[in-house]
Amino acid sequence: MDERLELILPRVQKPARYTGGEYNQIIKDLSSVDTRIAFCFPDTYEIGMSNLGMRILYEMFNSMDGVWCERVFAPWADMESEMRAAGLPLYALESGDPIAGFDIIAFSIGYEMAYTNVLNMLDLAGVPMRASERGDSLSPLVVAGGTCCFNPEPMADFIDLFFIGEGEELDAEFVELYRTAKKRGLSKREFLIEAASIEGIYVPSLYDISYSEDGTIADITPHCGAPRTVVKRIVKDFENSVFPVKPIVPSTEIVHDRVGLELFRGCIRGCRFCQAGYVYRPVRSRSSGKLIVQGIDSLKNSGYEEVTLLSLSTSDYKHLLPLCDGLLSWCEPRNVSLSLPSLRADNFSIDLMSRVQRVRKTGLTFAPEAGTQRLRDAINKNVREEDLFESCRIAFEGGWNGIKLYFMLGLPTETDEDVIGISKLALEVLRIWREHAKNKSRGVRITVSTSCFVPKPHTPFQWESQIPIEEYMRRVALLRDNMRAKAISYSWHDAETSYIEAVLARGDRRLGRVIEQTVKDGGRLDSWGEFFSFERWMSAFNKHGISPDFYALRERKYGEVLPWSVTSAGVAEKYLWMGREAAYRNEITPDCRARCTGCGADRLNEGGVCDD
Repeated sequence: MDERLELILPRVQKPARYTGGEYNQIIKDLSSVDTRIAFCFPDTYEIGMSNLGMRILYEMFNSMDGVWCERVFAPWADMESEMRAAGLPLYALESGDPIAGFDIIAFSIGYEMAYTNVLNMLDLAGVPMRASERGDSLSPLVVAGGTCCFNPEPMADFIDLFFIGEGEELDAEFVELYRTAKKRGLSKREFLIEAASIEGIYVPSLYDISYSEDGTIADITPHCGAPRTVVKRIVKDFENSVFPVKPIVPSTEIVHDRVGLELFRGCIRGCRFCQAGYVYRPVRSRSSGKLIVQGIDSLKNSGYEEVTLLSLSTSDYKHLLPLCDGLLSWCEPRNVSLSLPSLRADNFSIDLMSRVQRVRKTGLTFAPEAGTQRLRDAINKNVREEDLFESCRIAFEGGWNGIKLYFMLGLPTETDEDVIGISKLALEVLRIWREHAKNKSRGVRITVSTSCFVPKPHTPFQWESQIPIEEYMRRVALLRDNMRAKAISYSWHDAETSYIEAVLARGDRRLGRVIEQTVKDGGRLDSWGEFFSFERWMSAFNKHGISPDFYALRERKYGEVLPWSVTSAGVAEKYLWMGREAAYRNEITPDCRARCTGCGADRLNEGGVCDD
């Protein structure tokens, strides 16, 4: 351990965040390593170590002979201050070595508000933020993947190349090409031109952007053989894809401190606001037998006392009940609990409930998203009120006394009647508890949470405008005033953060200088309320003469060249537009099991079919 680090750690919160040495971490002999990867998660240790995607790719990279992948997380403010004062650069947890000396610095970006952390981590590492300032040496190469990269443009000035889609196969191909290029003595520019030929890789320096007089994009022009549109990569053999059955056991508490089992990727539902539901199409599942083995092995190798089933909609997994039974036959005698997040209110059953609570009760959360059936139909959230109420009745009769309900405000076509509908729905859930609760002595707690709708790329609502901050807060007040009951607690997401998120989600390359300015003015850890500063962001926009309203509050026209037009999630733009038009007619699109509606994502899979 660096002597400077030994002096720093006693002075910071949670020093275990920064020491490494955890059970199941991977250490390699440097004499057998020719490529070093710093896998950077642009948030704190507690958040990054809870991320299943990071665990999967850590396992995948380290399964490659000659490759050593190490973890790097964003330090908390106290640790960053101490590191800068001591001249200690950002380092990797496994070796303690500064990441500036690594071959590849790879970021996983799943949330737009982490953009400032990416730049701050590069700066803390002593690596120039802008790609153009890092010279033409092949290393360090700065790359990024994750959901946010489906619109890579706001970060295009800083990242050498982006991975579009799922990384298990794509990232391995990239690393092998890099190793070959290193042996051949290629420059960075020569390597990037070759890398652009790999399906799923976007190299921003190989594209020129031109703008119209009204500020919209006129054209995105590739050169040096780069594809006009980069189509995402998916894992076609999901059944046998990489899964970490020896997960690193953190040495301090993290957000999701348990084994996570990924049931399937994609979603059959097609909610029109949900980016993940579109960019992870088509649906691909693992067999229950494989999942049972993976779950039990992971528990044995980690000592965790909880396993959670992960997907975009867990109760849509076709073999859920036998999977639960198979896991519980091992878990129950050992007092290991099973939790099922992402449950839908329209398929929650007594059979499912009995399995969830066999070891211990975990919380129940449902996401109706909207307060009226009309609006739920408009957003294609095919959940009826009677389904939600029936699920609550089953839960209350089964002994639950707490339900969390999630909604969005500001959805396209939303009216005040829809907002008030949320309060009516919550009050009805309270009435159901009073009539059906098995045990009323402990009281009930109904938690209602609302977030501000953020239009996201590659969804039917990508052309929509976000409602202004003042209008969001008016709707919050309207809901709060109509939902006054001691048993119901109401919380709402910060509107200013959602506004900046919308700007970044639909931004173009011109935002790069705003993000950089925000970091230079002190911006970092923006997903944390205590560090986010709306005024700092607005100051950066003003300094560079850029209107954030242009990105957040402007409705797009069909046919406009969007910043993310350079990438494809495999879903046809015409299909997305048809979904938007259906929303304004309050029409539902059937789920993928009921009928294929021809989104186009099936063509990415083997044989041109979806799993379900």
